[in-house]
Amino acid sequence: MRLRKFEFFSPTSLMEAVELLAQHKAKAKVIGGGTDLIIQMKQKLIHPGLIINLLEILELKGIEKNSDGLRVGSMVNHSTLESSALLCEGWKILAAGSHQVGSPQIRNLGTLGGNLCNASPSADTAPPLLVLEAKANIVSPRGERVLPLESFFVGPGITVLEKDEILKEVTIPAMPQNSTSAYLKLGRRKSPDLALVSTAVILTLNPQTRICERARVALGSVSPTPMRAKNTEKFLMGRILDGNVIREAGDIAKRECCPISDIRASAEYRREMVRVFTERAIKQALN
Repeated sequence: MRLRKFEFFSPTSLMEAVELLAQHKAKAKVIGGGTDLIIQMKQKLIHPGLIINLLEILELKGIEKNSDGLRVGSMVNHSTLESSALLCEGWKILAAGSHQVGSPQIRNLGTLGGNLCNASPSADTAPPLLVLEAKANIVSPRGERVLPLESFFVGPGITVLEKDEILKEVTIPAMPQNSTSAYLKLGRRKSPDLALVSTAVILTLNPQTRICERARVALGSVSPTPMRAKNTEKFLMGRILDGNVIREAGDIAKRECCPISDIRASAEYRREMVRVFTERAIKQALN
């Protein structure tokens, strides 16, 4: 399928890219790996007159550990994330999420920024980043702004990004001591597929009493945006996570989500799978 003609720019600095985007606004689209954008163009869903390639901008690349935690550039691809030794130092749930993105070919091309900015409710990196309490660093001609990733998503395919803004990086705080995590995804088949339900869990346990001192739970594909299950988190904190508590947490998560029925699954099925996968993710984190 042939694409409509467009201009192509490949800036080497973030400021140059931002200025191009500000100049052309609605006419322009940015591209990283292109695994979403090219498909949308082929399907005639969008018709950009100008495409700005971000892959040559060094400021948007790299994974760096610092005193505050971790910085991940928006143009880091999923293959790099899933194999990163740095992520194994406390952020391996993000590597687990990146490992679930598509096929190896897609992970070699697709970027973290693309996965987030496409704003799919089923984005595999979103639930891990939500439980990690990540922040988005956004750049525009007006400067930079930082906001919690939880505030980044507005609706299906919609983020807070203005027409002249670019997601520069994601920053992630250090994991609390005595914390453990798990990310689980349900698809219709074993081959690469969009999530019907996904669950990310981080638990911080007192090493002596085994009481849960901190809990973070996030769900994908069961609301208009990836979501934190805050009622489930509150229930888990201050408790010893035995079988009864885990089952009740699954029931709370089931009541907390708001899925839709579509061609891939019914809302009722998704709710029940939220219960099942929340229980499984807690058990996997504990084990």
